[in-house]
Amino acid sequence: MLPDRPRFPLDSGKPGLILNHMVYYQHDGLGATFSALSDPTRRAILARLAEQDRMSVSEIAKPFPVSLPAIMKHLDVLEDAKLIRRSKQGRVVSCELTAAPMEDAMLWLNRYAQFWSKQLDRLAAFVEEDSCPSPAQTPSPGQASPSNVVSMHRRRRSTPPGPTPKKS
Repeated sequence: MLPDRPRFPLDSGKPGLILNHMVYYQHDGLGATFSALSDPTRRAILARLAEQDRMSVSEIAKPFPVSLPAIMKHLDVLEDAKLIRRSKQGRVVSCELTAAPMEDAMLWLNRYAQFWSKQLDRLAAFVEEDSCPSPAQTPSPGQASPSNVVSMHRRRRSTPPGPTPKKS
């Protein structure tokens, strides 16, 4: 008989719970921001809030072809990501944009933009260096060009091969 072992979530026989822990409990700020921004409805809500300082939930929901409860769920995601702030005055719930998490996302993206800019600058320099051969390297009309390319691929035709139409 095997000795008793402590039961861990991996032994629970409910793999769905493990998956849920992995998905729902990774709430770093940047991940929550990008997750919230991944939905087009939430991006549209943020764009509307950027145009006005403060809007009521019913004003936010007006142009969208979805139910008010669906908009409320989108607002919950945006609030969890700290992209909006809600306040209640009487019976009216208002929302306002908070841009700090988007600034963090932009800083993160800018690091990669700088990386790709450097890579593209290097590629452009390489292409410009080799694209214009000097006159001494240009072959004369009867001379073969120096090339290590054995064969060139032919461009594919836009129509399938078949009999060519006869001219009348």
